[in-house]
Amino acid sequence: MAVRTGGEMVYQTLLASGVDHVFGIVSVHNIPIYDAILRGGGIKTIDVRHEQGALHAADGYSRATGKLGVAITSTGPGASNSMTGLFEAGFASSRVLMITGQTETQHYGKGKGVLHEAENQLAMLRSVTRVTESPRRLTEVPELLTRVIRDINTGRPQPGAIEIPIDLQYASADVDIPQNIQGDRLEPAEESIRNAAAAMAESSKRFILAGGGVLRSEASDELIKLAEALDAPVYTTINGRGSIPEDHPLSMGTFMMAAASELKAAELMIAVGTRFQGGSTGNFAFKPPSSLIHIDADNHMIGLNYRAQVAVHGDARLALDGILNQLNAEKGDANFLAAISDKAATSRTEVRGRMGEDFEEIMDAIRSQLPRQGNIVRDATIPAYVWGNTLIPILEPRTSMNTTSAAIGPGLPLAIGAALGTGQKTVIIQGDGGFMLNIGELATAAQYQVPVIICVFNDRGYGVLRRIQASRFEGRNTGVDLATPDFTKVAEGMGVKGIAVAGVDAFKTAFAEALAHDGPVLLDIDQSKLKPMSLGF
Repeated sequence: MAVRTGGEMVYQTLLASGVDHVFGIVSVHNIPIYDAILRGGGIKTIDVRHEQGALHAADGYSRATGKLGVAITSTGPGASNSMTGLFEAGFASSRVLMITGQTETQHYGKGKGVLHEAENQLAMLRSVTRVTESPRRLTEVPELLTRVIRDINTGRPQPGAIEIPIDLQYASADVDIPQNIQGDRLEPAEESIRNAAAAMAESSKRFILAGGGVLRSEASDELIKLAEALDAPVYTTINGRGSIPEDHPLSMGTFMMAAASELKAAELMIAVGTRFQGGSTGNFAFKPPSSLIHIDADNHMIGLNYRAQVAVHGDARLALDGILNQLNAEKGDANFLAAISDKAATSRTEVRGRMGEDFEEIMDAIRSQLPRQGNIVRDATIPAYVWGNTLIPILEPRTSMNTTSAAIGPGLPLAIGAALGTGQKTVIIQGDGGFMLNIGELATAAQYQVPVIICVFNDRGYGVLRRIQASRFEGRNTGVDLATPDFTKVAEGMGVKGIAVAGVDAFKTAFAEALAHDGPVLLDIDQSKLKPMSLGF
């Protein structure tokens, strides 16, 4: 045992958890933690410009690396600013830890009006996390922090938080730091594995739906082996993109709903690591075949939206590995696979046709120039919905992410976290309206020379809502047309290279220039100079 301050306990617990980056803003209610990290070394602090950005960056870091993403905020206003980031991380099943401060223990709960007093902060944080802790004694700090980290890393990943009163951060005690902090993979029941393998052997027309749980459990290799063993077509949810390379012959992309008629012939559906969110099922209009195997780390999700004939509660990688070891099934029906493959090809062609040729060329330029390991991040914007979330090929695990909760604005900080975690060039498909919500993180990108390419598709407003209003409210628009700054000048003023883009050829040149540049680059793409898409919202 050794005498440590509360701040040092936090630092050493993070270090024992394998943390090497933290994102946040220093404040009077977390200085001891920051100071301990500075003195101790081994963890890099990334100073963001808004606490929401800290949580999104930690989320992006975690999704891209598989590691624990950590954000450190102040109590009160700082913690409340972080709520959107925790909300998004929960939707995305992301391993995100938030550490925040709290007023002195002698004042906590008494409503005296001390600095950053937040009497209901614990309840607020618990509304968007699975586990949030609040130590009342110094010796509880490493114990409760370890409990939160283990929960985040066990089962279906969910964000967690801890609030630590400032007096405990300064105080010292003789306390050990736990070392077994990683969390445990959930071992599926042997009987469920046998039943799944048997169901696969009893069918010939099978298909797979892979969700984000495949990526979170690092089960891509096992998924591909199973698909190849069965010769089964693989669809993915948007969160599951990259679990199988989209240039693999068995990858059908995200077009499951488009193939609803063809899939009526299926005898078996194998769903892995998905909770069947509305977006992937046409708001539950999809009808699975009579036999469904559902593999998921969260038992609550199995049977929630669709009844499973075989329920496999456990880690996706362990489950798929167990099934492969017991599998004794013939290859799938060749005619069924051919029909599904033809439909996927037709669906891709149809979407390309609705994109308009200018957006087709832009998409193809991004994919052809960006390295296979490069990250592609999409905010909530029309180019993302039409082609970014579905059509631009994703070729490696953990290189694709989007705003799972459909929030606008997380794109830039998500990308900053992904780029810092992987060191890979990271492209952001962003709308001008959403970009304004976290535009301050341009300064973060500049400060750390983050290799992000920010593609702002600029239609001077909220394009998605503009189209919805135009189609449903007799052409009336309200609140969707925005006064938009010159983004290239804003970028240059913050130390980021900015390039104005007017047309497809200009984009190709600018994108190549951005890839060759060592630091962040913003491309301000004037959508009025591009041929419009025919698919609206």
